Amino acid sequence: MKLTFASYNIHKAVGLDRKRDPERILSVLHEIDADVIALQEADRRIGDRATTIPRAELDDTHWRLVEVAKRPRSIGWHGNALLVRRDMDVRSGEALDLPTLEPRGAACGELMVEGKRLRVIGTHLDLSGLRRREQIRSLLDFVGNAAQQCPTVIMGDFNQWGRATGAMREFAKGWTVVTPGRSYPSRQPVATLDRIVASNHWKCVSSEVHHSVLSAQASDHLPVIATLELLEK
Repeated sequence: MKLTFASYNIHKAVGLDRKRDPERILSVLHEIDADVIALQEADRRIGDRATTIPRAELDDTHWRLVEVAKRPRSIGWHGNALLVRRDMDVRSGEALDLPTLEPRGAACGELMVEGKRLRVIGTHLDLSGLRRREQIRSLLDFVGNAAQQCPTVIMGDFNQWGRATGAMREFAKGWTVVTPGRSYPSRQPVATLDRIVASNHWKCVSSEVHHSVLSAQASDHLPVIATLELLEK
C-alpha cells in the first residue's frame, strides 16, 4: 500500500499579497492531491479561534476533516488540522497538548485504510530549540504509550533549520525523517522547516517540495510531500 502525505503551513490563508484567500489554499491542495494532509495555522489565534477555511468549502473537496477541534468554529487544535480522503475510515481524532510557554499542540487521527490501522499526527513546533526537543519527546511518548501500536506518520512545521541537527536528533532508531527540501519562505525558499517523519513500518518512495506559481503566492510556506509505502511485517 502506497499513500501520499503532505504537510502545509497555510499562514492562516494569507498569501504574500496580504490577502486572505481560502479558495487559493484549496486550489494548492488540489494541485498536491495527497491522501492525507496536515495543515498548520489553519485557525486564527485570537478570539474564538475560527477556521480560515470554511467547513462548507471543505465539503466540496476530496477530503474530510479528522475531528479534533474543541471550539465550534475551529477545524483543528492550536491551528493544526488533518484532512484525509473521504473513502478512508476515521476511527478517532484527538487533540494533543504539547509542553510549551505559548499555545502549541498537535492533531492526531487513527485511520483504517485497506484493512490496516494507521496513525497520523500533524503539529507545529516551537521556535525554541529546547522546547522543540521537549515537544518531540512528548509526541514520541504518546505514540509509544498508545494502547495499540500501528504505523505512524508525524508531519508539520518543525521550525528546525538543520536537516539532522538539534531537535531532529530525538527521532532516533525506528524513525525516518523525510526532509523534502527548502520550503520557507515560499518566494525564495532557504529553510527546510517542514518535514514528514515515518515510523519504521514505512519506506519512503519519493518526496518533494511543491513549488508552483500558485503555491509561491498562497502562503509563506510551500507544501512538502512524501509518498510512503507500507512494508509487510
